[in-house]
Amino acid sequence: MKEVYHIPVMPEQSVEGLGLFAGAIVVDATYGGGGHSRLILEKIGNGKLFAFDQDKDTVANLIDDKRLVFIRHNFRYMKNFLRYYDTAEVDAIMADLGVSSHDFDSPDRGFSFRFDEKLDMRMNLNSNTDAGYIINNYSEEELNVIFREYGEIKNSGRLVTEISKYRKEKPIKTTGQLKEIALKCTPAAVSNKYLAKVFQALRIEVNDEMGALKEFLASSLDLLRPGGRLVVITYHSLEDRLCKNFIKSGNFEGIIEKDFFGNQKNPFRLINRKVIVPDKAEAGINKRARSAKLRIAEKI
Repeated sequence: MKEVYHIPVMPEQSVEGLGLFAGAIVVDATYGGGGHSRLILEKIGNGKLFAFDQDKDTVANLIDDKRLVFIRHNFRYMKNFLRYYDTAEVDAIMADLGVSSHDFDSPDRGFSFRFDEKLDMRMNLNSNTDAGYIINNYSEEELNVIFREYGEIKNSGRLVTEISKYRKEKPIKTTGQLKEIALKCTPAAVSNKYLAKVFQALRIEVNDEMGALKEFLASSLDLLRPGGRLVVITYHSLEDRLCKNFIKSGNFEGIIEKDFFGNQKNPFRLINRKVIVPDKAEAGINKRARSAKLRIAEKI
């Protein structure tokens, strides 16, 4: 299971970007199958690695290493948990924001339109709100915002109208039902891309991914020591825009503030001015890496 749970994306480039050294204190905010964590542990000597993941299935992939502190919670609570472990400052933080291959390939988790299963999409199975609840109980206005903002679906109004008509007849309980509805709104030639956007939007809402990412980024700025590195791998334009703006300005709008003398107040120094993407070889082996973008920044 450890070998197939999840293939880490750009592992060498991302871990190299952390600027690790013996004794470093590091956070892997998205443990998953432990691929990035294994490489980090190879480079930190007698250091310490805090790893976060809210998915209970990751426990089966834990590395047996006394330097590893695993925390089964959302990375949005990173600062609170590190305070619990008497850690106020760290040397490097990384996050691979992609949903694990394990989640996409597990039919019962309801993340993929490849299977006809219960509409779920919860990364934290203790959460009370799943995709089925949202589809059946959110207002048309709320659903329209979700699909327009999180899926960037241009005809979100039509999609919501079809959903509303369907759920008046019977509840939408499965991924197959949602797929059937969505396919009415797009040409067959681009159906897979359209479905991916629909399912992405719902997943983001179910797991409050944008809210969690904002809290994580703000905590990273507080926790990193001067000279510490932040490494983030993103997979869609919404999260990449948030990360890009925050690294540039310290806020999510990308507005660079100036001090009294007119000097720019930049929180980070860009290590890679041009975003890093997987090479053709990696993209060919791991199709889920194709949309990945790697950003590396150093706290000033």
